[in-house]
Amino acid sequence: MLKSYYRLNQLEAGCDEAGRGCLAGPVFAAAVILPANYSNEMIMDSKKISEKQRTKVKEIIEKDAIAFSVAKIDVEEIDTINILQASVKAMNLAVNKLKIKPDFLLIDGNYFHTSSKIPFVCIKKGDATYLSIAAASVLAKVYRDDYMLALQKKYPIYQWHKNKGYPTKQHRESIIYHGVTKHHRKSFHLHSKQLNLYLE
Repeated sequence: MLKSYYRLNQLEAGCDEAGRGCLAGPVFAAAVILPANYSNEMIMDSKKISEKQRTKVKEIIEKDAIAFSVAKIDVEEIDTINILQASVKAMNLAVNKLKIKPDFLLIDGNYFHTSSKIPFVCIKKGDATYLSIAAASVLAKVYRDDYMLALQKKYPIYQWHKNKGYPTKQHRESIIYHGVTKHHRKSFHLHSKQLNLYLE
């Protein structure tokens, strides 16, 4: 059972990102504030539930949350500032978009920085520990997957409907044989022989 809070009597926002290890597409982040002592066994680390389940859980989170938001950083900026800084920036954007200002941030992972005065704590495997971080992981994942599904219609050869931009064998082979698109992260090791070929 995931923990409902880090400390009692404070408004906490859980934050997580999705797509950090992908070869293509933006990195997404979400921030979620759940009600005090909230509990729902369906909400868990997005990696532990199926795509169909994540869609259902997303609806539950958006219905029950006190506040939630989702933000993304596009490929061009990822290539400029690097994926770690892009992930941190996406989480900051998600927090800033919340309609209610939290008292405290629970950040998944071990690295974060912010210009905000909101205190925070980084938690390794936070999405498997705290409900609000798990909820954020689900929203970030679903919104990013939906984004890649939309791109798939224009770029079917990469099968983003299956790999969502992650470095599967099929995705790398498609890059080698067909080149890269404007949606691929050029700062990543793409294993392409045609890195100067762009498909519009």
